[in-house]
Amino acid sequence: MTDTMTPEQRHRCMAQIHSKGTKPEVKVRKWLWSHGYRYRLNVKSVPGKPDIVMRSYRTAIFVNGCFWHGHGVREAHNEKLRIKNEELLQDSSCCKIPTTNREFWVKKIQRNQVRDQENYRLLQENGWNVVVIWECQLTPKRIEHTMREVELLLNENMLSLYKHHTPIPYSTEEDTPLPMAAEGTTE
Repeated sequence: MTDTMTPEQRHRCMAQIHSKGTKPEVKVRKWLWSHGYRYRLNVKSVPGKPDIVMRSYRTAIFVNGCFWHGHGVREAHNEKLRIKNEELLQDSSCCKIPTTNREFWVKKIQRNQVRDQENYRLLQENGWNVVVIWECQLTPKRIEHTMREVELLLNENMLSLYKHHTPIPYSTEEDTPLPMAAEGTTE
């Protein structure tokens, strides 16, 4: 399929794509906020600069676009799809790699995937829980189910933070009876 836009039109179109405040990210943020979750956006001090950071839950949420992060793409095993003996990616149902300048796009998506995995590893090593939400999971039919799963993960993360906390009992002397709160001391 040939590109219907001129190179100048395509350049202008691609230049309008930004990494902050995307529609999928806004959907997730609105759902979280309306359900009482509070968060910070694009915190630079956290490795990978996640889209949403929930410090009290020690959770970093990445809202990934299926195309830019190569959701579901696999290495192609067909020799016709390879370029210069390099492993190529095969399209998935939600990520179609352009045929125009395919080598560039394959390398770009692979670099993004490698960078993502490195960021996730760094976060997990520093004690953070990582949640990745894909753009295709935020369709009107799937958003409620997806966000309920995220909510479940957040609750499990919160419980795991306090799992190892054991309460310390008060020390009392055995022979001294303690007064009850409802008892008066009228003597």
